[in-house]
Amino acid sequence: MAQAPNTPPQPPPTPLRIGNASGFYGDRFSAFTEMLTGGPLDVLTGDYLAELTMLILGRDRLKDPGRGYARTFLRQLEEGLGLAVERGVRIVVNAGGLNPSGLADAIRELADKAGVDVRVAHVEGDDLLARGGWGEGVLTANAYLGGGGIAACLRAGADVVVTGRVTDAALVSGAAAAHFGWRPDDWDRLAGAVAAGHVLECGAQATGGNYAFFAGHDVRRPGFPLAEIAADGSSVITKHPGTGGLVDVGTVTAQLLYETAGARYAGPDVTARLDTVRLTDDGPDRVRVTGVRGEAPPPTLKVGLTRLGGWRNEVTFVLTGLDVDAKAALVREQMEAALDASGRRPAEARWTLARTDHPDAAVQEEASALLRLVVRDAEQAVVGRAVSGAAVELALASYPGFHLTAPPGKGDPYGVFEAAFVDAATVPHVAVLPDGRRVEVGPAPETRALEPVPEPELPEPLADPGPTRRAPLGLVAGARSGDKGGSANVGVWVRTDAAWRWLAHELTVERFRLLLPEAAALPVTRHVLPRLRALNFVVEGLLGEGVAAQARFDPQAKAVGEWLRSRHLDIPEVLL
Repeated sequence: MAQAPNTPPQPPPTPLRIGNASGFYGDRFSAFTEMLTGGPLDVLTGDYLAELTMLILGRDRLKDPGRGYARTFLRQLEEGLGLAVERGVRIVVNAGGLNPSGLADAIRELADKAGVDVRVAHVEGDDLLARGGWGEGVLTANAYLGGGGIAACLRAGADVVVTGRVTDAALVSGAAAAHFGWRPDDWDRLAGAVAAGHVLECGAQATGGNYAFFAGHDVRRPGFPLAEIAADGSSVITKHPGTGGLVDVGTVTAQLLYETAGARYAGPDVTARLDTVRLTDDGPDRVRVTGVRGEAPPPTLKVGLTRLGGWRNEVTFVLTGLDVDAKAALVREQMEAALDASGRRPAEARWTLARTDHPDAAVQEEASALLRLVVRDAEQAVVGRAVSGAAVELALASYPGFHLTAPPGKGDPYGVFEAAFVDAATVPHVAVLPDGRRVEVGPAPETRALEPVPEPELPEPLADPGPTRRAPLGLVAGARSGDKGGSANVGVWVRTDAAWRWLAHELTVERFRLLLPEAAALPVTRHVLPRLRALNFVVEGLLGEGVAAQARFDPQAKAVGEWLRSRHLDIPEVLL
């Protein structure tokens, strides 16, 4: 409709300020109140779910069908709900886990006791366990829903929205879609909000936590992040004034690379193109995120499956001083003989020797190496007393200086994470509004099969790099790594164009495998993101059956990036 001749132009909508108060189940308890009191906010989100968390909640639900949600969130609300209502801050969290309706009821009960007038809604439909067909022993089966249900709840006036399994970024994109009235096919706007949501989802990782270049900053107690989202989907990532940590292009880059893969970051609402993201400095502790392009989402939804995989036990032998290899060989031979004589060996026995010892050490711990035995089996008895008893019985009959880091236990259950995919149109996505009405949220109006993005052109290599020096990669590059099921991703970025011209040609898949020998025999894919001056490597199978299986020393690949940064290679001195 044409604007009336004398009507003054309307100012653009005020940016929506969305904060985060939780990056995982167990994050800083006080962050919820800190975010409410530290400065103005419109929406406060919290991410409580992860692959391991779903397994934990599944076991909770086995003990009591009324449980299955993140109870920590309820305790945070005891002191924060009144504050949120008083300040007009709406709350959107995925703390509902496996029982969002149960958590919604518990919040209403809490609000009644506290005398707080609050409208509570929830989103359900992600729990597909009853559908069956998932295989033997599956404990949880949850589809990753998008933000449509969240948006419906907020549009209906909800003050608090709790969900089950939605994508982490949906907490932000759903709130933004409701506020600005975006259509389901506003791909670019939704993609911009998804990028902002991905930056916020891990809390203080965007504000200096776990940051490769932490040494130059005070990150002892980083504040939690917030995004000022504009109507066009662009945003500014920042934090409340006076809080610790920092927000700069590096911290935002690191979080954008975390647990992603290629240029297409697929979700149930939109596929965000990470190769279009532009980051610019917008002042102290402010980074502007613009240019994000969006495409239709894929026709399928990811379903996270967790099941109990069996039982595991662990024994760590301490080997001190001289002859470490010989000591390790002796105790390993003794333990293997004991396992053979037990009647039934564990299905899996894995040995690793960590050479943490130093020659001529002035501290005993620094003179010691760690030999770790991990056993797994379907039966607890096979990994329990049969293993721990064999280790203890060697206390006076093995290598000199025999001792363990801790007494071995009876064995603990371990879990396995798997991903499946189902037709999005077959998954119920239901918004249960504050008045109890149930609204079906349909799938995206258009879908598109994911295809590989053509490899972008690499920058021109350094014309005359000059002399080189053998040095750690981390003097030039930052890294952030994480897990997706059994695979690990390692994002590597640099801060200057010259360093990018070197890194893009130097850190090939072949060089990556040489630097990280654990990846040498595994499928490794390299993705190039020139606008971020970044490479993202996906290593398939590095983590076995996922974090819950505890198959590796670093089961979530949190430190693989730092391992890579510590490795030495020939670096042009001009970059150092």
